[in-house]
Amino acid sequence: MDFQLSDDQRALRSGMRDLLDAAFDRDRLRAAVDRGGALDRTLWRELGAAGFFALRLPEEAGGVGLGLPEAVLLFEEAGRALLPGPLVATHLAAGLVKGAAEGEAVVTAADGQLPVAHLAEADAVLVGAEALSGEALRDVVAAARPVRSMDPLTPLHRTAAAVTGAADAPTMTERTPTATERTPAYAGRLRYEAALLTAAEQLGSAARTTEAAVQHAGDREQFGSPIGSFQAVKHLCADMLARTEPARAAVYAAAVTGDPVEIAAAKLLADEAAVRNARDCLQIHGGMGFTWEADVHLHLKRAWLRSARWLTGAGAEELLAAGLGAARPLPGSSAAYGPGAPEAGGGG
Repeated sequence: MDFQLSDDQRALRSGMRDLLDAAFDRDRLRAAVDRGGALDRTLWRELGAAGFFALRLPEEAGGVGLGLPEAVLLFEEAGRALLPGPLVATHLAAGLVKGAAEGEAVVTAADGQLPVAHLAEADAVLVGAEALSGEALRDVVAAARPVRSMDPLTPLHRTAAAVTGAADAPTMTERTPTATERTPAYAGRLRYEAALLTAAEQLGSAARTTEAAVQHAGDREQFGSPIGSFQAVKHLCADMLARTEPARAAVYAAAVTGDPVEIAAAKLLADEAAVRNARDCLQIHGGMGFTWEADVHLHLKRAWLRSARWLTGAGAEELLAAGLGAARPLPGSSAAYGPGAPEAGGGG
């Protein structure tokens, strides 16, 4: 199987990078941090206009008509840029929630008792294949309380009770979910897709911290030489690359096959690459890396947060172990998403 990107895929990735370089550069990243993670609705609409959220909707439904492999490329670029907001949930809600595909609506996701990301700013909350909005959502928001988030770009709220579905007729639902979409198997498939897109974000972050570490190692001098000439620093940079590229192969392969076990492997490798690369990048930056002005800590905090979303390390390991046996857990089974998942916020 050939995982080389086509010319169209390369152009798609390049276009997304150019868009984010122009619309979400470092100054705007820092402005978002200063706002406490409050979403920029103008940027959200720009993403919608570029087809970020409607990428996988059929053309006859107003979408771009592409698939998971292309979506993975866009989410990789989003992770590289530390783009904030419930990107995954809004992408999954395109075609279900009015305005989600166009970036006019912000959609977050609820996952049992876990804190929900960007709840106060959300126009709808995705619960499985259904969307909660209107009066029911306002009641949930009113009863929720903010909790401290490790990521300054991702505000979290804990709801008074688990959000289980639409209690009323959601005013923003574009269509009624089909009988198939209401099944646990379909909800499980959505979660696997969300896990893969989150893994793609982690991959982008891992690649960016590798680039930052190599650049700093070449620029920073000690004892009359760039620190990148020292063997210990070389080894750290090599380790970062050696984590990033297997994660990339796993994420791209899982996007092609859509196999739950391969998605679990991709999430596991991408989580490890994002977290450990950010830590190594911080070490290479030395004391400067610990300062608020450096961006390294933002990658580390976001990587920690993402690693506990949609599919945790423990859940991924269980799926992989089951995949080695005769039977694999069904999508949405408790083997992958049990109540023991670490608290880091609902889907983003």
